[in-house]
Amino acid sequence: MLTINELFKSIQGESSFTGLPCIFIRLTGCNLRCTWCDTEYAFYEGKPKSVKEIVDAINPLGVPLVEITGGEPLLQDEVYELMNALLEKNYQVLVETGGGVSVEKVPERVIKILDIKCPGSGEVSKNLWGNLDHLNPHDEVKFVLADRADYEWSRKILDRTNIHKKVQVLFSPVYDRLDLKELAAWVLEDNLPVRVQTQLHKVIWGKDAIGV
Repeated sequence: MLTINELFKSIQGESSFTGLPCIFIRLTGCNLRCTWCDTEYAFYEGKPKSVKEIVDAINPLGVPLVEITGGEPLLQDEVYELMNALLEKNYQVLVETGGGVSVEKVPERVIKILDIKCPGSGEVSKNLWGNLDHLNPHDEVKFVLADRADYEWSRKILDRTNIHKKVQVLFSPVYDRLDLKELAAWVLEDNLPVRVQTQLHKVIWGKDAIGV
């Protein structure tokens, strides 16, 4: 059984899939406590569901794109069974992970959206750098930036790892904390090979909306 916080259909608000209809399966529990976290309600609240119950629940929604998220979805061992079950049903599967748990067991066809925690998150020490060795070309790496210091740190990580030459890199400002125009100006000034993004779902429904 998996502990599920919520399951809903919405518009994908982040990553290169932004704007597409997407089914979200949010798993309960997280090993991190980022200062800017917007899903603290997922730390503990949830109901047990079997993989079959989850797949049966999303089938009528009629959307081929599914994201497994959290919290931290990779903390629950049965998540890999869920991923494989969704792949067998020909869903395109994304998993968003905080970067503090190994992604080695994630099936190759699943698109990993891997967070790298910046100093402003308060969880920079939890980055599992070995995860970068398990990324495929279709995967994505996301930096959530709280301020200029996070930007400078992230730029150094790009220089050190050259991860942008392997996968798409996303720079996302903490909503209502770092101005999107300011981040865009920094990226343009430095010609960084990254995709600037914002959280589209918050633009559409508001920053405090849940279940969308």
